[in-house]
Amino acid sequence: MSNTISIPTPNNFNFRRAVTGHGWYDLPPFVYDEAANKLSYVFYSTLTRKPEPVTLGEGGNSNLHISVSKTADPDEVKRVVRHILRIDEDLADFYSTVAGHDAFCWVEALNAGRLLRSGTVFEDLVKTLCTTNCSWGLTKIMTANLVAKLGKKVSGGGRAFPSAKSMASKPESFFREEIRAGYRSPYFLELGEAVAAGKLDPEGWLHSELPTDELKKEIKKVKGIGDYAAENLLKLLGRYDGLALDSWLRGGFYKKHNREKACPDKKIEKHYKRFGKWKGLAIWCDMTQSWFEEGR
Repeated sequence: MSNTISIPTPNNFNFRRAVTGHGWYDLPPFVYDEAANKLSYVFYSTLTRKPEPVTLGEGGNSNLHISVSKTADPDEVKRVVRHILRIDEDLADFYSTVAGHDAFCWVEALNAGRLLRSGTVFEDLVKTLCTTNCSWGLTKIMTANLVAKLGKKVSGGGRAFPSAKSMASKPESFFREEIRAGYRSPYFLELGEAVAAGKLDPEGWLHSELPTDELKKEIKKVKGIGDYAAENLLKLLGRYDGLALDSWLRGGFYKKHNREKACPDKKIEKHYKRFGKWKGLAIWCDMTQSWFEEGR
């Protein structure tokens, strides 16, 4: 049995674009039904102490409809959903910043810019580590294995993302052999142990008062997290100062702005410098413009 909860969304919120504007929707425990335009997710409730499945879809009158189990706490569900879809993130300043540039006139018109994130910073941190130095296909395999082999199961199917404690309970060989994590295997184990023991609190980064440069240094103390990974995670924390350059973004820039020729990162940084604290979101929108043109 399930309940339906409705929450209002701002005028500049577009559900499909908030979901598909970032590749996280393709990683479990997210499941996106493109035809029905519905997003399913399983989060681990700190109140009921069990995994709670939610299914999100558009409702009437600018409302979002959420299907949840009768045991779920409505306030917690609303808080998680508002977090993962960035419903309360104010993008007015971003839209104002890019408004004077013809190449970005589509951004506000299509309500782009919201980047889907997980229910916890820990989950986003692990998923980000799964994106380093590998193909997107391998990222999907590692994430799917983590959820399938370590995530708590929902009655009726589906699993939540594994907790730090569950990751800390496995030997390094498990991550190498079962998760196919390769060189990340000891990093996964060390990260799980640090968070489970309370030595590291990724959730605290969400509301940290540290300047972005200082917070980036803190994030980079996690083994396996370099400049790209730290800046990618910072975007999910709502800080867009860094470009989070990886091979995909670099390749897109070369193709779109440099006649398909490789160039130093400094040239890419100079191109987006005009967008100030929003440059990380500007490059992401610039490189994914075709997604929106294709109706994703």
